[in-house]
Amino acid sequence: MNETLVQYRDKATQYWKQLSKNQKYMIFGTIAILIAVIILTSINLSKTEYVTAFRNLQPNDAANIKKYLDNAKVAYQLSPDGTSIAVPASAAASIKLDVESQGLNKNGSLGYGAFEGSNTFGMSDNEFNVKLINAMQGEIQQMFNQINGVASSKVLITVPKDSAFLSTQPQESTASVMLIIENGYRFDQAQIDTMYNLVAKTIPKLKYENITISNQNGELLAYSKTNGAIAGTSGQIQQQFQVRNQFQNELQKNIMSLLGKMYAPDKVVVSVISTLNFDQKTSRQNLVTPVNTVDGKGIEISTQENNKSASSNGNPTGGVPGTGTTDVPTYQGGQAAGGRTESEETNRIVNYEVNRITNEIVSSPFIVKDLSISVGIEPPVKNDPASLTQEMKDNIQRTLVSIVSATLADSGQTFTPDDIGRKVTLFAQPFADTPATAQTAINYWMWGGIGVAAMAIAGAAGYFIRRRRQQQAVPAEEELSPPTRIELPTIDMENANENQVRKQLEGLAKKKPEEFVNLLRTWLVDE
Repeated sequence: MNETLVQYRDKATQYWKQLSKNQKYMIFGTIAILIAVIILTSINLSKTEYVTAFRNLQPNDAANIKKYLDNAKVAYQLSPDGTSIAVPASAAASIKLDVESQGLNKNGSLGYGAFEGSNTFGMSDNEFNVKLINAMQGEIQQMFNQINGVASSKVLITVPKDSAFLSTQPQESTASVMLIIENGYRFDQAQIDTMYNLVAKTIPKLKYENITISNQNGELLAYSKTNGAIAGTSGQIQQQFQVRNQFQNELQKNIMSLLGKMYAPDKVVVSVISTLNFDQKTSRQNLVTPVNTVDGKGIEISTQENNKSASSNGNPTGGVPGTGTTDVPTYQGGQAAGGRTESEETNRIVNYEVNRITNEIVSSPFIVKDLSISVGIEPPVKNDPASLTQEMKDNIQRTLVSIVSATLADSGQTFTPDDIGRKVTLFAQPFADTPATAQTAINYWMWGGIGVAAMAIAGAAGYFIRRRRQQQAVPAEEELSPPTRIELPTIDMENANENQVRKQLEGLAKKKPEEFVNLLRTWLVDE
């Protein structure tokens, strides 16, 4: 076994001496890389991966959880500010369940859980009231800490004392809430109003105007219904801004979807600018329509007919004209009507029932007053704008004009075809390479260079190995050439006795073993 190891060592030493300096450097570099890979892999495999299981902890909760982990002998990592604890990823789920089952993470306060297991017998009223207020503060704090975007909160409640005397100015409960909001998070007005409702519904006899909610920067989060028109206006403006952006984004997405089927999505750029009118109007219509639309009449519900006729004779002569005490002299009097007169009167009243319709019309939340669309297309041949034919431009232009015309149909304005055409802009322009594209090109060149270098190294290694094999093949061929004739030693077998022959053979075997072996072979062949 030792002789085999010695032979391997000799062969390795001989092979190492035959290598050139570059080949030796390559072997050393390969070994160093393999050792580094093995070390890094071992470190990564043996390294414990930690995940954050608890974050935004209050000091007392962090202390309780830390004590539990120390007692359970669980490795953990505590953040520098003491508000987050990371545990091994493999045991994170079980640790969370154990902590929650033991009630160690109370979000900074016990809430009504402070009364669990406590004996209130013998407790004074003042002590009980203080404990009750702390419990209500804790419940509100826990609710706020569950809201997305709230890292932590602090609640302070003031409840007036009950008095047996009447007061002209009764005291009212108040509540102050301070929120630690996560970076980059912003609440809308609806979420702020919900916070006010949570506080108002938790504390008895608490009015909305007695609630104050602010963030860590001292900025007031105002309630929309009690803080004047400023909060309501701010929320309304924000809502209108979101509606306008949503309208523009949806329209832009539809145009991109339409043009993206004819061109590549990265070859089309769409810009939409709109003006919306949010004036909301309410109108009421009282309409009366006939039941029968053919003759324009309704249904007869009642009819009344009156017929009247009269007859009379002429009046007799009334004296000499102009001789009475009240008459005007020389005034001619009327002639006596001696004939008979008759009259007839007919009256018919018909009541019809008609349709009475009352419409209350509320206009849409917004009306598009103006719209402008700009579309940029990269030509099929990037550096040749003329490759985008005029026919294709006209088709796209007509499509965009129809979109603008349909959108402005309810604007209440009259637009001519030229006015609509001026609201659409179409241009063909090669797009500039984005930084991502440039970075991708750099990456391609980098990886290409690495690949070429690797191929060059592999080619050089193959060349050196091939050359070394060729150098080793030359001596082998020389060894395979016909061997020269070996001159065997002569032993006088006839004139020498047996002892002399034996001594000569023993001396030859000791001094020249190879010749002794060749001599034996010759004797065997001859026999």
